Amino acid sequence: MTDNNESPEETRERLRQQEIRNNPTGNLHDSFHRANSGSLVDLFNGLSWKAAAVLILILIIGTIIMLAFFK
Repeated sequence: MTDNNESPEETRERLRQQEIRNNPTGNLHDSFHRANSGSLVDLFNGLSWKAAAVLILILIIGTIIMLAFFK
C-alpha cells in the first residue's frame, strides 16, 4: 500500500490526510485553533517553491530594513 521510495514530505502529507479522513472532529478542533494562530505548514504547502522563496526574501529584506531603521 505504501511506496518504499516515498519521500519524508510525501509520507507526512499522506499521514496528515489519513488523519483528517479518520478523525473529522479532531480536524474541526485543529482548524478552529489554527485560525487563531496560523499555520506555516499550510501556508507553505499552498505555495509553489517560487512563491515561498519570494515570501522568505520579503521577510528577510523587511527584517534588515527594520533593523537599519531602528538602529
